Amino acid sequence: MQALLSPEFSVYFSSINTNSRNSSPCRSLSSLRFSKISGGCRLIRRKARLTSTRAVLDAVAIEELGLTESDIRNPAISSTYRSSKLPKPNQTVLEAQTRICTGPTQTRPLSEEQAFKVLDTILRSVRGELKDEDQVSKAQLGAFFAGMTIRANSFPEETQWSEGERHAMNIFWPLLLRALPPDVIFIADPEGSIMGLASSVGPQFIGNGTSEMRLVGALREILAGGHLGYEEVQGVMKDVLPLKLEDGKSTGISESLLSAFLIGQRMNRETDRELKAHCLAFDDEHGPAPVADVCSLTHYGEPYDGNTRYFRSTLFVAAVRSCYGESSLLHGVEWMPPKGGVTEEQMLNFMGANTNLSLHQAKELIEDEEVGFAYISQREARPSLYSLIGLREHIKKRPPLATTEKVQQFIRAKGRESIVAGFYHEGYEEPLLMLMKRRGVHSGLVVKGEEGALSMTTRLRSASTSKGLPVNHCSGFRSVGMESACKEGGVSLQSFRLEVNATDYGFEPTDTPRTDRSVSKNIELGLAALHGQKGPAYDRIVLNAGIVDHLLGCDGAEDVTMALDKAREAIDSGKALKKLLNYIRVSQKLK
Repeated sequence: MQALLSPEFSVYFSSINTNSRNSSPCRSLSSLRFSKISGGCRLIRRKARLTSTRAVLDAVAIEELGLTESDIRNPAISSTYRSSKLPKPNQTVLEAQTRICTGPTQTRPLSEEQAFKVLDTILRSVRGELKDEDQVSKAQLGAFFAGMTIRANSFPEETQWSEGERHAMNIFWPLLLRALPPDVIFIADPEGSIMGLASSVGPQFIGNGTSEMRLVGALREILAGGHLGYEEVQGVMKDVLPLKLEDGKSTGISESLLSAFLIGQRMNRETDRELKAHCLAFDDEHGPAPVADVCSLTHYGEPYDGNTRYFRSTLFVAAVRSCYGESSLLHGVEWMPPKGGVTEEQMLNFMGANTNLSLHQAKELIEDEEVGFAYISQREARPSLYSLIGLREHIKKRPPLATTEKVQQFIRAKGRESIVAGFYHEGYEEPLLMLMKRRGVHSGLVVKGEEGALSMTTRLRSASTSKGLPVNHCSGFRSVGMESACKEGGVSLQSFRLEVNATDYGFEPTDTPRTDRSVSKNIELGLAALHGQKGPAYDRIVLNAGIVDHLLGCDGAEDVTMALDKAREAIDSGKALKKLLNYIRVSQKLK
């Protein structure tokens, strides 16, 4: 295979046939690793070691067979990136949270049998009869009872308590009342009126200390189905975070109360002012954002919990766009619930890049003409929010932060700035655009990609598509000098809304490559595409680079065909692959 790069880099694809459009680089490569060799990076194929059947099972099979985390230790599977230091939630209660800790129309009430099982599990846990992973955590207690309370107080009749839930609660509440701590009793019955058994604990509960008292006051409004003001949300968040202090000690805030606060706001459907408060609360955590000396910077807001099924293209798209002066800043975490899927940080870690960059180091990479993009971990950029990962797993459902963390500006630019964010659930398209406008960027784009991520697809839309917006739906705004455009903060903005049909731009319909939680498979697909192998992954990288350039109003992308051709040239010339490998090499030196 003819090398496209300088001799400093050696890239081996021993099983890839670059002449076949339908060949799969994943079919025979079992796993990958990157090692630092003479300042460069080499992709080395490992021989499959079939020491056990479990070692080669994919994540779907693992889940179907009911295997535990300890049954498999393959660092190429996204679920193995979960920190072993995080205590696991009780699965019985977690399943109940999946059903009831959701919106007014999505909640699925528990049957009587399910409710009896859940409440019995909670009772035995608070009595100390369950140990280790069987214990129901404080965060789970907060989320579960907040869900039950909000449903009783403010949800429509069809998603309020079922007869089975009410019967189970009538039997268990007198026992729970004697066993639960006061903060959980408050969450379950804040006014002493839900359970039908008089108790003064809820009405009289005020919390311990100033921070918790503020949290309790906010929760009384939330548990009644109400909403909070901007300053109130920011005050609570800054009071209670980070959960752990620098010396490792806890701040002493009740995780039950904080869990109820976060899931309660999501169940009540956050208002714009609540979302703004979460979005901006920790902007000053490290002081003013560094300013990169670049003409254009795009902030990519992928869902932090990753992809579990399909190819995730954004890392490779960033490498492509950097070839023609469109700098990008990616951000996220290594692992995040509830999906615990493949993330950019996992891929970069797997390839040997430095993922512990400070904001100023990321700025250097963006300004470096040999690189032109960067990844920043929430661990480094917003440690206060990062401290919530363990609690978020026990909440189960996504809190407001799952929306607002996608709209961040960890680094600013002297030139034009844009934000691109993915979404899935109907109702969050406009809030995301509102937050982008609040950030004051020149252009913003929300994409309903596959799995709610940013990757648009070339597959045909199914005739049996479910209700809601289709995959490849895009909407956004861009600054223009047009009199007909609306005014936002003194800047003229042109809004747009469309569904991208890849066949309109000459792409052949193809099924999206499956990765099924495999970090190595996602890397194999992306690197093969950047090495010029035509196929579904290549097409998706080109599509997502060119369409984003066009919709954001980037220079030279006014014609969408030209924008797509520019992305293809960046790949076919070998420049995009070199940019990615440069990123790995240069980031390693920034330690």
